[in-house]
Amino acid sequence: MPIEPEDALPTEGLVCVVGAGGKKTTLYTLANRLDRAVVTATVRIPIFDDHVARVVVDPEAVPALERHAADADAADWPLGLVPERERDDRYLGYEVDVVDDLAAAHDGPVLVKADGARMREFKAPDDREPQVPAGADAVVPIASAHAVGEPLTEERVHRPERVAAVADMAVGEEITAEAVGRVLASLEGGLKDVPPDAEVVALVNKVDDADDEVAAREVARAAFEADEAGRLDRVVLAALGEGRIVDVIGA
Repeated sequence: MPIEPEDALPTEGLVCVVGAGGKKTTLYTLANRLDRAVVTATVRIPIFDDHVARVVVDPEAVPALERHAADADAADWPLGLVPERERDDRYLGYEVDVVDDLAAAHDGPVLVKADGARMREFKAPDDREPQVPAGADAVVPIASAHAVGEPLTEERVHRPERVAAVADMAVGEEITAEAVGRVLASLEGGLKDVPPDAEVVALVNKVDDADDEVAAREVARAAFEADEAGRLDRVVLAALGEGRIVDVIGA
C-alpha cells in the first residue's frame, strides 16, 4: 500500500517547514488532507488563495480564527490566515508569538512557512532565520533532490555562501548528496532554532525518477551520519508535486 503524505510527515499541533525545494507544496499538500487545518507564516508567503478554501487577512490572528470557526463547515477548511497583503503577489507573516497563540487556540493543525528560499532548491539560513515559534511541535527541514550534482551558485541555491560555510565547501563547487545531508542535519542549517522538544522530520523532495531516488537515499544516509545532536526522527523521500511518498527512512 502506498505511503500517504499525512502518514509520513508531522500532522498534529504546530508544524513548521523550513529550507528549500518544496515548503509551500508541503504546506498545501498536508492542509488539504488534514481536518480543520490552518496555513499561515512567520515570514512573507506568496499569495496562496487557490490552495485553501479561504484566506482571511487580519492582524488579529486568534479572533479571526475564532470568528471563522464559529460558523465554518467542512468545506470552509483549510483556512489561510495572514496579517496583511504586502503587494499583489505576497502576504506578510505573523510574529512568532502570535502563531504560538494561534496554535494554542486551535483544535486542529497549524502549518507554518517559517523561512524563505526564493524558489531555489537548497539553502542554509541567515542570522535572522528561521522564524520558528517556541511552541512548535514539529519542524520539517526540506531540500530538493534536484540540488545534487548542481553547482553551488545562486541559480539553484539560496545564500550559497551560507551553504558553503555549513557544508565545508566552496561556492561554485558541485553539490554532493553528502553536502545536502550535512546541511539538513546541522544546527546551523536545517536544525537551526528548532525547539528542544520538537519532532524533526527531514524531507528530501522532488524525487521524480530513479536517479533522484539514488541521490535522495544518499542525502538521508549523510544526514543521519551528520546528526551529532541526535535530532532527526526520520527522513522522508517524496515527490510532493505528485502527492507521492517514495520512502520513509528511520534513524
